[in-house]
Amino acid sequence: MRLLFVHQNFPGQYRHLAPALASSPENEVIGIGEEANIRRAQGFHPRVRLLAYPQPHGASAQTHHYLHSTEAAVRRGQAVVRLALALRAQGFVPDVICAHPGWGEALFLKDAFPSARLLLYLEFFYRGSGSDMGFDAEFPASLDDQCRARMRNATQLISLDAADACISPTHWQRDQYPAAFRERIQVIHDGVQTHLVCPAPVDEFLLPDGRGTLRSGDEVITYVARNLEPYRGFHTFMRALPAVLAARPKAQVLIVGGDEVSYGRRPANGECYREIYLREAGDAIDTRRVHFLGKVPYRVFLDVLRLSCAHVYLTYPFVLSWSLLEAMACACPLIASNTAPVREVVQSGRNGLLVDFFSPAALAERLVSVLDKPQQMQPLRAQARRDIEERFDLERIALPRLICLVKELASATGNRTGVVPASEAIDLAHGE
Repeated sequence: MRLLFVHQNFPGQYRHLAPALASSPENEVIGIGEEANIRRAQGFHPRVRLLAYPQPHGASAQTHHYLHSTEAAVRRGQAVVRLALALRAQGFVPDVICAHPGWGEALFLKDAFPSARLLLYLEFFYRGSGSDMGFDAEFPASLDDQCRARMRNATQLISLDAADACISPTHWQRDQYPAAFRERIQVIHDGVQTHLVCPAPVDEFLLPDGRGTLRSGDEVITYVARNLEPYRGFHTFMRALPAVLAARPKAQVLIVGGDEVSYGRRPANGECYREIYLREAGDAIDTRRVHFLGKVPYRVFLDVLRLSCAHVYLTYPFVLSWSLLEAMACACPLIASNTAPVREVVQSGRNGLLVDFFSPAALAERLVSVLDKPQQMQPLRAQARRDIEERFDLERIALPRLICLVKELASATGNRTGVVPASEAIDLAHGE
């Protein structure tokens, strides 16, 4: 098979699938991504050829603000199709293209490769209400926000029209897409490496700034997000901490995440949410016991989970984080928000505990209870681990399903007709 993977932050969600397919000598695998990200991905796999496109220009100053993301997506799609046409000139025509449509990269791939089967990874469909937007009254959405969110779907809808098959990692994420498309969307998660992501003792964990060490058996509360922001309940977590720290004088708190904004609006005045909620808490948070680790290497992240005596995962109704499943795979005592995407994998009292996203008091009460009686969480921890092994294991479940789907699509590839003539390809490649 000839396979093309396209993701601006390559490998992205293809970090397991691409190398698994590339490991078969009969397959030829190419990965495309944005230049800076491809530089970081060098050495990803010896049989995956990496190609990069330069970061495209964003929208012009005159573009209507609803269309900023759409114009940026068109420019990105055009950058990708230039690489696709160069591959065509070299004689490479993929049987299957695996692409994430969120940033526009999939817009024109079927025009360059009409005979290829296009498999889209559908992560999130934006809605003006009923999911993330308008969920948190502290950060209200205006009608302007709702209209802009609706327009953000334009790129995905155009790509969906060209797709031959689609996957989404959870049922809730699939169900955010319009009903007309859902029958074409299979629910297949990226998978968890349960042999690697597993409980294990931690003999020594160095705290930042030389403030000592932690080890298994210490009372440790953990919180993880890509960035510390309201979408992942950071404000609720920070507001719960004073009561927890007062009730549990030996507790240490490890917080993993950066100070940027992945989702939602940025704070005013150039601040980050960490600074805002630390200032709000004032002296009620003992910074000698609350440790902001920033973004950490994966091995450090796993040690954080393995140390955890109580792991907090909070989210708006939005994309479900990999870190939730990884925490469950590490058998963390889990306290999570009672929101729709979480309920797909966490059942309160069975494999974790659910709390009201908006209630710092309820979260604090749960944390104190879990720390006070850790033995009561043992059956839930063991069940969480079993659930990940049975539903999300990479090697036994996720990868076989994904590879089977790719092979099915490749076997359905028709003869390679309808090719863009060379003169037209040149015109397309140089147009803006």
